[in-house]
Amino acid sequence: MENRKKLIQFKNIVKSFDDGLVVLKGVSLDIYENEFVTLLGPSGCGKTTLLRILGGFLQPDEGEVLFDGENIVNVPPYKREINTVFQKYALFPHMNVFDNVAFGLKIKKEPKDVIEQKVKRMLRLVNLEQYAKRNVTELSGGQQQRIAIARALVNEPSVLLLDEPLGALDAKLRKEMQKELKAIQQEVGITFIFVTHDQEEALTMSDKIVVMRDGEIQQIGTPGDIYRRPANRFVANFIGETNIVDGVMVEDEVVMFEDKKFACNLKGFQPNEPVDVVIRPEHLEICDKQSGMLKGTVKSRLFKGMQYETIVETRVGTSITVKMYVSEDRPVFNQKEGEKISANDFYLDISDVDELTDADVISLASAEAWDSETDEPISIKEIEYEISKETGTYPVTFRTAEGTSITVNAMVKDENRVVSQVFNEEIYAMNFFVKTDDIRDSMAIDTDLRTWANASAWSLEDDTQVQITSVDYDFDQDEIQPGVYNVTFRTKGYEYQISTTHRLEVGEEVGLTVARENIHAMKKEGAY
Repeated sequence: MENRKKLIQFKNIVKSFDDGLVVLKGVSLDIYENEFVTLLGPSGCGKTTLLRILGGFLQPDEGEVLFDGENIVNVPPYKREINTVFQKYALFPHMNVFDNVAFGLKIKKEPKDVIEQKVKRMLRLVNLEQYAKRNVTELSGGQQQRIAIARALVNEPSVLLLDEPLGALDAKLRKEMQKELKAIQQEVGITFIFVTHDQEEALTMSDKIVVMRDGEIQQIGTPGDIYRRPANRFVANFIGETNIVDGVMVEDEVVMFEDKKFACNLKGFQPNEPVDVVIRPEHLEICDKQSGMLKGTVKSRLFKGMQYETIVETRVGTSITVKMYVSEDRPVFNQKEGEKISANDFYLDISDVDELTDADVISLASAEAWDSETDEPISIKEIEYEISKETGTYPVTFRTAEGTSITVNAMVKDENRVVSQVFNEEIYAMNFFVKTDDIRDSMAIDTDLRTWANASAWSLEDDTQVQITSVDYDFDQDEIQPGVYNVTFRTKGYEYQISTTHRLEVGEEVGLTVARENIHAMKKEGAY
């Protein structure tokens, strides 16, 4: 790369818009002659803004854009040796294919014979020579895209900018055009700068990938570098599927995760430095349990054509099981006033008694009142209770303005918590009461169960929230009957996604192995 000429240099580019949002935060980037460079990142990361600044369609607030050593920030777009192909190809519908491609040359007043020679060459390049007289509206999306590329290339720019030009194509055609675009770039031998949020496109076509996030560059490298050696957790997760687990670099070429030491090809970390370990799904091999470096149980399997996407759990997360008391809804009916009122018994932690409010009590008891004819809700005007900070059962009465009332029990208990020393985290949930109709009508039963049980988990290190990733229960939602049921909430344990040709059964015990060259480690976020 050192022997190749720097064609474009972005130097400390800053750009914000009228709403005050800073889209580019001091971006610096070098692009070389004849490179196929992809700006990759999620929507809003600044990649298209950077492309438009290079094309001359936007002015940066700060910084320089050097083209062949000269600052072109104030050079208008038509004077730059740069052409752009957009996602919407902007072809002229009243012109045929030949005239669309020739448009720029005619504006430049090129001789007619030169125009014909150049257009025919471009149409041959994109395999559309036989369509020269065809109206562009009669062409397919892929053909129109190739016409847009030919129209841009016929002007012989030094750089071609492509702003998500494959976005409007279907999946099969996109794959075909990826190959064609790379072949065209190699044929014409100019610099292509391609913008996309599609990781596969970037990995397939690029010589160099620039991964962006929130207006900043996260990593620059070849597709192999970006995929195999991501710089941080964002890049690792954004570029394809991956497994990231907590680890420690014991010493050079030795990393420890899941309390086991693994040989690797990693150097330069401090002894016993905490790291994020990255292993791609295709780099994990299935073997028998006895010979596995890791041992686990198949949790799920998804067929994806040539391979299975398989999840193997090597250690379960922190879990807590609570009781769910299910009953039929039997509201109190005040026939005289035409009102109904309903509420559940509920559990309450001793620690929450002091800060208990009427709104909390209504929520915990799922108390509600409604008109018996129209089903319109009616306000609960009075709540009577005396709850002490001692374990026990306390009556709670809810009453409407017209005197319709119901009394239920609040059961004060010690907090129900489970601490995991392995994961250094804690999980909490409470037993709860619910009606059969609430369960049958639930559109997201896992979410509702977490809400009813007030389930939560957090890290004992920094008190940050830990996600509850699974909810297990022993009932059929559609056929639920009154009774007592177990509900288990669990945080994420150690799980690995594996791409394999082996058809494994859910529940099967297996071993996992990984080669030392396929283990990568990154510094922990915020650690330097």
